[in-house]
Amino acid sequence: MSPQPLSGKANVVAWVAQLVAGGILAMAGVMKLISHPESVALFETLGPEPWGRYLLGLVEVVTAGLLLLPSFARLGGMLAIGIMIGAIGSHLTVLGISYGGDATLFAMALAVLAAAIVVVRLRRA
Repeated sequence: MSPQPLSGKANVVAWVAQLVAGGILAMAGVMKLISHPESVALFETLGPEPWGRYLLGLVEVVTAGLLLLPSFARLGGMLAIGIMIGAIGSHLTVLGISYGGDATLFAMALAVLAAAIVVVRLRRA
């Protein structure tokens, strides 16, 4: 089913939210897939290294792709919400908000969650 066309401002807001969430997810996913040392260390702390890192990296890249397609952006937004709930939960229970002395990962998770919620709300059928 195709999404309803959005009015001017709503369309701009939806696209900005899609690009923010998709960009951050694509970057994070690629870092996991290329075995960036920080991603490896993070998943060694969490436990499921390497299979969890590769699986989540693939899911993040696919989700980023879905966010760039208006017909699938809502699905991508819902997947992003699920991924970010897991990421935020990991920060609150295992990693800490300031993982490695830096809260950037936690802040990016919150930004993706907020952007994904906007996408899901605006791109509803």
